[in-house]
Amino acid sequence: QKSAFVSYKTCSSLSLAPHLSRHSLSPWILLPMDIRRRPPKPPVNNPNRFSNDDDQRRTTTIPPKASDALPLPLYLTNAVFFTLFFSVAYYLLHRWRDKIRYNTPLHVVTVTELGALIALVASFIYLLGFFGIDFVQSFISRADTNDTDANDFEDHRLVTCPPRLDLERDPPPPPIVCVAKSPIPDPALPEEDEEIVKSVIHGAIPSYSLESRLGDCKRAAAIRREALQRITGRSIEGLPLDGFDYESILGQCCEMPVGYVQIPVGIAGPLLLDGYEYSVPMATTEGCLVASTNRGCKAMYVSGGATSTVVKDGMTRAPVVRFASARRASELKFFLEDPENFDTLAVVFNRSSRFARLQSVKCTLAGKNAYVRFSCSTGDAMGMNMVSKGVQNVLEFLTDDFPDMDVIGISGNFCSDKKPAAVNWIEGRGKSVVCEAVIKGEIVNKVLKTSVAALVELNMLKNLTGSAVAGSLGGFNAHASNIVSAVFIATGQDPAQNVESSQCITMMEAINDGKDIHVSVTMPSIEVGTVGGGTQLAPQSACLNLLGVKGASTESPGMNSRRLATIVAGAVLAGELSLMSAIAAGQLVKSHMKYNRSSRDISGATTTT
Repeated sequence: QKSAFVSYKTCSSLSLAPHLSRHSLSPWILLPMDIRRRPPKPPVNNPNRFSNDDDQRRTTTIPPKASDALPLPLYLTNAVFFTLFFSVAYYLLHRWRDKIRYNTPLHVVTVTELGALIALVASFIYLLGFFGIDFVQSFISRADTNDTDANDFEDHRLVTCPPRLDLERDPPPPPIVCVAKSPIPDPALPEEDEEIVKSVIHGAIPSYSLESRLGDCKRAAAIRREALQRITGRSIEGLPLDGFDYESILGQCCEMPVGYVQIPVGIAGPLLLDGYEYSVPMATTEGCLVASTNRGCKAMYVSGGATSTVVKDGMTRAPVVRFASARRASELKFFLEDPENFDTLAVVFNRSSRFARLQSVKCTLAGKNAYVRFSCSTGDAMGMNMVSKGVQNVLEFLTDDFPDMDVIGISGNFCSDKKPAAVNWIEGRGKSVVCEAVIKGEIVNKVLKTSVAALVELNMLKNLTGSAVAGSLGGFNAHASNIVSAVFIATGQDPAQNVESSQCITMMEAINDGKDIHVSVTMPSIEVGTVGGGTQLAPQSACLNLLGVKGASTESPGMNSRRLATIVAGAVLAGELSLMSAIAAGQLVKSHMKYNRSSRDISGATTTT
């Protein structure tokens, strides 16, 4: 019984987690001799505790106790040993007192005294074992009860220690099979693909390797999609699969695709900028955004258009390196910022690409750590990979003069990429653009439905003062991020770089004796490219072609990407002008209630199982 008790406790403490982790997303199929359910908690006196469902019925299993091995009932055994212990203890103390009184040596022991000593030791061992076993057993029982209460008979509480079976007398119980709820398998799936789906579900074939194994990207996406639905038990029927070129994203844009998301693209314009007209594609799901930007484009067009200037063009990367002392780190700073060393660094840096050209190096210290911010031109590419390769070349070159330099990371966040940072707001990153326009007073009244004075006052109190009160970092605008994100998605830019690219300050000033208004946006870190990444996908390439900036410029490297940056700034200017006018005229809520609300019931558009 004692061995049975230990076996039960050992089995109940084992967890199935290590055995299921590899197939945690797969339907569970458990063999009879490998997995058994955890012994359930004894039922309570509650007739409504369980339903009539056969899967919820439980049998009571009382674990064996150490006291079951005693020859007499527990209370009689306890009484005997308690009486024996105190009796012989009293007898021995009385005898030892007499020996001390009569100077009898204590080591002289009679047969009676020897028996009393043996009885004392035996009773003491029993009492110690009794209290110890009872104490430990009470804690084990309490922990076992709490564990069962916490899980409340959940079917997924499984253990991997089956009870011993006599196969000659007792046949093995039927297997326990737990199948995850899943959609009905696609009947149109070929038998060969069905086998691959099962292999993906059971982990035999990694999902990420389907493209390389099959050599067919669309087929790989279809198989991965079906496996995903069976693993999760949820349908993604509404997510389109057909009509997309999965070959175009392999190794470039997205891994392990199962479909694609449709985002509507609207056109705002024409945007009259620097003497050219542009129809600006905007991918968005926000109502009013394209219409509002379009109204701003109209107001600018009839007022003579807008002009833009790219004041700076340079992508940055800033590794972090560490030295044994701050003095040694400062020596690196002096070396990098010495004009005499710049030409050497530029030659090393420019080896990374025929378009990369190192512009500046700035080093900042934090104790014995050095953050080195490299800035370079990158042609028509956005340039993150290009500048990273150049930085890697320079770091390898610096190890000759600074062998004790420990490169902690190729990026130390002094760049700073995809995060709001003052260094980008002040120093710029990517393309730094200023775009301006003069809107005639009559256009403000007729098209924008407000006045010059109202616009100027609102811009001062909202975009400037209000943003300052909020402690904004580069957010001195109404909604520049709206336009930047929409144009970025439509033209294949990195949407995450909307963070720094949307840093913008909007200025409005009454001119010509208050009759007209001068509007401008200053955006120091627009990060765009016309080659690489998502710009090579067919829809995004079409949007770039619509703007006339598709691919690399044949006239001058970098011209197309700079032009795209000015278009983004011009669209932001139009969006700022229109939204500020709507707020000043009290039209914001009315227009959104009209264009940004839908009464269509789409609850049945997608189905789940």
